[in-house]
Amino acid sequence: MEYKFCVPCLFGIESIVSDELKRLGMKNVGAENGRVFFSGDERDLAKANICLAAGERVLMIVGESRVKTFDELFEAVKALPWENYIPSDGAFPVKGYSLDSTLRSVPDCQSIIKKAIVERLRNKYKTSWFKESGAKYQVQFSIMRDVAMLYIDTSGAGLHKRGYRPVAGVAPLRETLAAAIVRLSRYRGRETVFDPFCGSGTLPIEAALAALNRAPGINRDFSAQQWAWLPANVWSDARNEARDKEFSGKYDIRGGDIDSACVKLSEENAVRAGVSAHVSFEVADAAKFSCEAGHGIIMTNPPYGERMMPQLDAARLYREFGMAVRNLDWNMYILSAQAEFEQSFGKRATKKRKLYNGMIKCDLYMYYR
Repeated sequence: MEYKFCVPCLFGIESIVSDELKRLGMKNVGAENGRVFFSGDERDLAKANICLAAGERVLMIVGESRVKTFDELFEAVKALPWENYIPSDGAFPVKGYSLDSTLRSVPDCQSIIKKAIVERLRNKYKTSWFKESGAKYQVQFSIMRDVAMLYIDTSGAGLHKRGYRPVAGVAPLRETLAAAIVRLSRYRGRETVFDPFCGSGTLPIEAALAALNRAPGINRDFSAQQWAWLPANVWSDARNEARDKEFSGKYDIRGGDIDSACVKLSEENAVRAGVSAHVSFEVADAAKFSCEAGHGIIMTNPPYGERMMPQLDAARLYREFGMAVRNLDWNMYILSAQAEFEQSFGKRATKKRKLYNGMIKCDLYMYYR
């Protein structure tokens, strides 16, 4: 059976997620701000969860409708075939958001949607009470410009939670954004990669996963694995297929940080990610950066001067780092939330791309040799 899906993503990387889905063989791929749509069957549901590197989660679309009143919302939700997905013992909590719409109260929308689903299932299952003691079917909704879209979350924990980073640094770089930066760099495992501000090691680890063509979710579980109507073999088949497509090789991927605790954490995270044989970390001052490799790629997320250090200190660090790499014949991808980054760094970027690290608006400054 074919379903429609929605993959929410960080703003600015919709094209990256679209390309990922197309390479996975998904159909009807289309992007909007902050989300990408595709269609597929049960096998595609499992494959997308296991293999997507830059998407945040995989939502199964149950239906959509234009609504301007709570009565319209109730009737629209009640008309959807929830019994096709949620069994009589299923747990179905509701959460979501509303933007630029007549129905602005999210708690009221949650309550209406829950009541409508209960009414629908009550009629189908001929019962007046739902214990919700079984598997979880997290209902999500978005109401944007008076169009309500109803989903069931197939992922559970967000796809950025790979499982290798139980503890992060002070201002962590989300794994999905790191994966997107790796893909924007067009790294294919050939060049030296260095992150001079490695923090918890996210960028080098995501670069190693990309070089190995390793599915980021291959070792974690997903909510939909508990759904009785979804064949268990779709997950094992998707994982076996992903393993068959992995590469092997020797890669030069490095990270450095002036904080020895960050280096130790990065090394531990690399072990958990299964890439410790392909990355190395060292205690190093980015302001004194040097590397014997003739060509390579710098991918880094230096301190923003917000949560980690005073703004003037961040500007000085950017200036010193800029001087250290001024004559380096490398491509550089530097993520910063500081509007004056180029001025402090001492060089205008070849290109800039607006991205978001969680809710923090950033720019990816791209320098080409």
